Amino acid sequence: MEKQAISKYIRISPYKAREVTRLIQDKTVDDALALLDFTPKRAGRVVAKTLRSAIANAENDPESQVSRVDLYVKEAVIGEGPTMKRFRPKARGMAGRMRHRTSHIRIVVATS
Repeated sequence: MEKQAISKYIRISPYKAREVTRLIQDKTVDDALALLDFTPKRAGRVVAKTLRSAIANAENDPESQVSRVDLYVKEAVIGEGPTMKRFRPKARGMAGRMRHRTSHIRIVVATS
């Protein structure tokens, strides 16, 4: 049995968020949450929130009662969202481009 949670349009670069999701792949959900709680990166909080949502989706499914102990992170995928493009004034009347990247986070938990 698999359940998933998706967070969209998160204001963090996908490159930075992927560093965190590589750590939690194929780990039990308790180990993954412990790892994310002590990760010093900002993406750790967002990924942990999405993981908690996926766990709640699995536990509260009326069709199949599943214990938290039986769950593991099957896949954690960071997709690119839309990029907001802005300009900042630079020297000599020029403009520098700023790209504010966004991410879509998808976490799938499954029973072992």
